[in-house]
Amino acid sequence: MTEQITKQNAPNAVASMVLGISSLVFGCFFVGLVLGIIGLILGNKAQAAYNANPSLYTGEGMIKAGRITSIIGIVLGAVAIIWSLIALAIGGAGAFALWEMMGLDL
Repeated sequence: MTEQITKQNAPNAVASMVLGISSLVFGCFFVGLVLGIIGLILGNKAQAAYNANPSLYTGEGMIKAGRITSIIGIVLGAVAIIWSLIALAIGGAGAFALWEMMGLDL
């Protein structure tokens, strides 16, 4: 009789994916940046665990999705913070003028 090994998701794979998706949802806030950083850290740990022993784990797709969405969330969060700092430096009326110059409507 052959013993079948049940594979489990890599540790932190689901958490990385959930945090990555959350960082996209909250990307326009500071929270998105923090969630993206945490998701990327957990994704890197999950990738290391998976690479150490791929025969024990599944979820490589979740790991990749978590890492990619975390990176995108980090970028969106950083852009939002930079945009907020520029708008704060210019002032309220200047921010609206900058939006109009870019062709964006509120």
